[in-house]
Amino acid sequence: MADTQRKIPAHVAIIMDGNGRWAKKRGLPRTMGHAQGAKVVEQILEDADHMGIRYLTVYAFSTENWTRPGTEVKALMNLLRTYMKTSLAKCAKNNVRIRVIGDKSRLDPDLQDSIRTLEEATKNNTGIGFQIAINYGSRDEITRAVRKIAQKTAAGELRPEDITEETISDALDTAGIPDPDLLIRTCGEERLSNFLMWQLSYSEMYFTDTAWPDFTKEELEKAVDAYNHRERRFGGLTQ
Repeated sequence: MADTQRKIPAHVAIIMDGNGRWAKKRGLPRTMGHAQGAKVVEQILEDADHMGIRYLTVYAFSTENWTRPGTEVKALMNLLRTYMKTSLAKCAKNNVRIRVIGDKSRLDPDLQDSIRTLEEATKNNTGIGFQIAINYGSRDEITRAVRKIAQKTAAGELRPEDITEETISDALDTAGIPDPDLLIRTCGEERLSNFLMWQLSYSEMYFTDTAWPDFTKEELEKAVDAYNHRERRFGGLTQ
């Protein structure tokens, strides 16, 4: 059921920061922080759906995350594997539509297969759209989009003068999905970190010191409340 007391953003994007710091603070290995963070993702997806948010996009693994220690990368990939394999029933029950954004070609073949299976099985669901950014970087995404457009131009399918902002948006991984209304970043960091840089051009931004494993429905509500106090002008002037 949608929350009728608030102006609910249609699309919320989240940079889920602080898993490692959360674990370190408790004397736990970083992998435990990621495991707890994965549980929070499932709960926040449900909370967002109940609030009436139509799209939720989370930054799960960036193109730069490959430089982390091998054991941590392996643990993150295994968490993603588990999610892809176990979430089908939940997605069917809750009518969730899943899309994975990012360059999937670098992922192991079994993970690519699981992603394709989950995307295909949920593509006709009409509930909340859940985008998971895996091996994602905004510069990489834009570079791949430019290549697609250049190939069409070289093939004579598209004239350079006909290229518009819509042309570029349609070539991105998020084609067909509205731009985020609200970006949330946890654990005190205040930067985009190569996340949805084209799509976030006019999004409202909310930063919290709360680490992602401690993020709750109440924290999500605080972010939406803050969004409600913003005046979105999209570069224009108030009347």
